[in-house]
Amino acid sequence: MIVVSDTSPICYLLLINQIDILQALYRVIVIPKIVADELGASESPPGVKSWIAQPLTWLQIQSTELPKSIELGNLDPGERDAILLAEQLKANLVILDDKSARRIAVERGLKIIGLLGIVKDADRAGLLDLEMTFEQLQDVGFWVSPGLLERLLMDD
Repeated sequence: MIVVSDTSPICYLLLINQIDILQALYRVIVIPKIVADELGASESPPGVKSWIAQPLTWLQIQSTELPKSIELGNLDPGERDAILLAEQLKANLVILDDKSARRIAVERGLKIIGLLGIVKDADRAGLLDLEMTFEQLQDVGFWVSPGLLERLLMDD
C-alpha cells in the first residue's frame, strides 16, 4: 500500500505522541521533500523539528521532479506536492486535512483520508482511545467542529 501525507497530520500526531499509529495502520508513509522541509522549518515545534531531522525507517522522504507549473488552486506547497506525488506514485491513499486540498485530490481521482479518519481507524484497531485523542488534538490547537466531533464519537 502506498500512502502519501501532507504536513499537518504528521505534525499533529507528533504533538500528541501518536505518530506511531501511522506505521501501525499503513506500514510506510511517503512524504514529498517539501513536507519534510515544512516539518523542519524554524517555526515548527521543537519536537517536530527533531523528529524530522532523524526520521524513522517507515517514513520515506521522496525528492521528486514535480512540475512546478501545475496550478492546484491556492494550495500551499506541501499540499500541492503531496497530491502530485500521490498521482505520480499511484498512491492508494493521500492524507490531507485542508478542505480545498481534499476537494482537489478527489477531483483528480485520489482516495483521501484526514487526521480524524486516521484517529478513528486507529481507535477501531485498538491503538488509542478516541475521545482522549480528540481532546489531546484540541489541546494542541487542532480545530474540529463540535457537530463533527459529536458524530465521530457517536459512530464509535
